[in-house]
Amino acid sequence: MFEQFTLGIEEEFQIVDPATRELKSHVSEILDEGKLLLGEKIKPEMIQSMIEVGTGVCANIQEAREDITKLRCIISGLAKRKGMAIVAASTHPFSKWSEQEIYEGDRYKLLVDELQMVARSLLIFGVHVHVAVEDLDRRINIMNAARYFLPHVLAMTTSSPFWLGFNTGLKSYRSEVFKKFPRTDIPDHFESFQQYQRYVDLLIKMNCIQDGTKIWWDVRPHCKFPTLEFRICDIPTRVDDTIAVAALFQAIVAKLNVLIDKNLGFRLYHRRLIQENKWRAVRYGLDGKLLDLGKQKEVPVKDLIRELLDFVDDVLDPLGSRKEVEHIHTMLERGTSADKQLKVYEETGGDFNAVVDMLMVDTLENVPEHCFD
Repeated sequence: MFEQFTLGIEEEFQIVDPATRELKSHVSEILDEGKLLLGEKIKPEMIQSMIEVGTGVCANIQEAREDITKLRCIISGLAKRKGMAIVAASTHPFSKWSEQEIYEGDRYKLLVDELQMVARSLLIFGVHVHVAVEDLDRRINIMNAARYFLPHVLAMTTSSPFWLGFNTGLKSYRSEVFKKFPRTDIPDHFESFQQYQRYVDLLIKMNCIQDGTKIWWDVRPHCKFPTLEFRICDIPTRVDDTIAVAALFQAIVAKLNVLIDKNLGFRLYHRRLIQENKWRAVRYGLDGKLLDLGKQKEVPVKDLIRELLDFVDDVLDPLGSRKEVEHIHTMLERGTSADKQLKVYEETGGDFNAVVDMLMVDTLENVPEHCFD
């Protein structure tokens, strides 16, 4: 039963000059060799100082760990050969979007032509987690319920407190940058997959989008794969945190699927109420309070995350992901990448170079040093 919930992870990395700590538009140099080693697991993004890697379809979270850890190792090794380094964080502390080169490709040219500065200024980096849900209507039903938990998981992953050399005062400034794009944020509730497909078809008919890939919600039914794609998170700097978050999304999907099998529902909340919680996660991360919409009161976000862990507990052993999900307790005690970045920034008197140095080290924590000759 639980074997159906295969998963995949995509991570977007910064390409950084370790001497100046600035972003460098060197993705083409890494891609040439990377394609030989990784094939379709490596690809460019719109900004040439970004590189994206993605696992294959993984049967379980241990397979996903092996794959994504190896990918970090290989990309880091390729970058080092070119005198560069990789960083996992959702914004760079001081590099400017206006100085970045756009990757040459028809897809990105069309995007920039349509969205102009909104696209050119999208200097952000994320992580996407796919969890398989084969049945179309069930995919939509699970998405409807899973929306409630999105701010909880965002709060655990914040890694973008700085933007263009400023302390933004937010833990996830990436979330605010991305909201400039159309068709983003928390999705609406849909009654069925058919209703969702009618919405997509209408946008295509009216020349709003070419296909469903231009719908960039925080969670979406993927238009090419039989998955729910969770897109809300900042990219965690440590790979162990990425794995924990992926395992949690898999567990949320599995738990909601069990409830559907038992004809038990999960209460659905209006998108605007979930957006209130998302804003709190963006602003405060793990230091704030979220709204317990059932009890209609504020609750410390860490308490609500612990309740979420209790909610999914009975599916962890069948999924074989207890160790990975329980790492979230460590994340709650230690804080997020944004918390550590701010701590280094304050302790060094506002030294952004020290922040980038820390990020370069933590990006490769528990990642093998050598994985190819």
